[in-house]
Amino acid sequence: MRQRKNGSSIKHPNLSDAEAKSQKKSPYSLKDVFLTCLGFRMLNALLIQTYFNPDEHWQALEVAHRIAFGYGHLTWEWEEGIRSYLHPMMFALFYKLLALLRLDIPCVMIKAPRLLQSIFSAVGDLYLYKLSFVLFGDGVAKWALFSQLANWFMFFCFNRTFSNSLETTLTLVGLYYWPSVRSSLNKAPSGSRKWGLALAALACAIRPTSAVTWVYVGLLELYLTHDRLRFIFVELIPIGSVVLGITCLLDRLMYDSWVLVPLNFLKFNFLSSGGDYYGTHKWHWYFTQGFTVMVFTFLPFCVAGIIKSKYWKLSGLILWVLGLYSILGHKEFRFVLPVLPISLIFVGYSLAALDERDSRNGAKKRSSCICNKWPSRKQLAIFFLLASNIPMALYMSLIHQRGTEDAMNYLSKEAAKGKVKSIVFLMPCHATPYYSTLHNNLPMRFLDCTPNKGMPTESDRFMMDPVSFAVDFAKNWSHPSHIVLFDSEERHLKDFLISHSFREVRRFFHAHFKVDRDLQASVVVYAD
Repeated sequence: MRQRKNGSSIKHPNLSDAEAKSQKKSPYSLKDVFLTCLGFRMLNALLIQTYFNPDEHWQALEVAHRIAFGYGHLTWEWEEGIRSYLHPMMFALFYKLLALLRLDIPCVMIKAPRLLQSIFSAVGDLYLYKLSFVLFGDGVAKWALFSQLANWFMFFCFNRTFSNSLETTLTLVGLYYWPSVRSSLNKAPSGSRKWGLALAALACAIRPTSAVTWVYVGLLELYLTHDRLRFIFVELIPIGSVVLGITCLLDRLMYDSWVLVPLNFLKFNFLSSGGDYYGTHKWHWYFTQGFTVMVFTFLPFCVAGIIKSKYWKLSGLILWVLGLYSILGHKEFRFVLPVLPISLIFVGYSLAALDERDSRNGAKKRSSCICNKWPSRKQLAIFFLLASNIPMALYMSLIHQRGTEDAMNYLSKEAAKGKVKSIVFLMPCHATPYYSTLHNNLPMRFLDCTPNKGMPTESDRFMMDPVSFAVDFAKNWSHPSHIVLFDSEERHLKDFLISHSFREVRRFFHAHFKVDRDLQASVVVYAD
């Protein structure tokens, strides 16, 4: 990042006078911060070559591909109206642009969505820096940004096309504009609360569970503000109604009927515990495993920063979000992604304190002519964080569970050459990307896993007895040109595949260790 010359700065139109005055002390321009983050996130996007969770493809890109190109699979959630088209529409417009420029070719269709997401991620990084700067100054801001870029889970997940990723960016930008988040010494500029409300409403429209975050911030604002009636009746209700109305109109257009997605989402996930179908965890999982793994080796620095800063507004938000999500049976890492950057702000506070302490000690040693060849505490901390997070980030992004993505990338290129006629996936449902990666309107079939009131799904029955299921399944299929399966099921289906004249054509490494099933070491592609 390029430093400002002579410490000069130009007042940003959204900054208060106090903030603009303090900004002069910052050695970096916001433009340079953003460009640095953008370059890093674009490289980050290109390095992500693994499969993490089906929703990255099936609830975003697959839906967008159907909107843009007329074919793509809609999962049962879209039939039940518990998903809004707002998030996929962003990628659909991007796909349309690629098609208009005649860039909708396999290599571009595979990489472009994550590159688009990298722009939003860079915006999130920038506002993490701005929020940290407003709250604690440049010393904390630069170390908070370092922590954001160095954290393994942010590297692994932030650039994926989850609605959670965009929700995280909107959360960071929104918190920057909310007056209640700031200290009384650094008040937000006039009108910023409206921007904060609009961003909070947009986050909730994209992902209704984002309301967990914004209820906390809204209650905090209601407690601290002196114009409560104006906040509720002039800002909150009108802005929320406009965003909800626009979202409902979009969903009305796409669903071809009036659908209130937030209400359906609430009924399914909270009132009927529908999410429990996908597995449950103990109430303490986020505290003892989930969030602690995400923060990883930054955890002791985060705790130290919370204690030293005594900034309970933000630490309270982290505890509030983790606590409410702990009530739900179904838990996932990405659900609490929006509060991970907030925890990294406290890491920045802790590292800045070490930096300041080392600077004081260094000045004393220079004045007394004492030379010390040992690395400082700050240097040891940085080395420890980088040495523990970089290998983890690269392993999870480049190696672990990459086979399903590699297999679909291969089939996409083969289909473009006319070598693929139809595909059957004999594996757990949604284990691979689908039409959004293949980008070819060929017949494909995967094993259905739509919840069915306790009855085993196709995917369940296949995993219980692969051979019997495959024999029955083949009685009614149109003979596919290709079959994709994991090696763990291939062992049982060798004779079945040979009897139907299939031969192995490619084998892709997938994982070194099992996650939630038997070890799926490789993904195998068979052709007739």
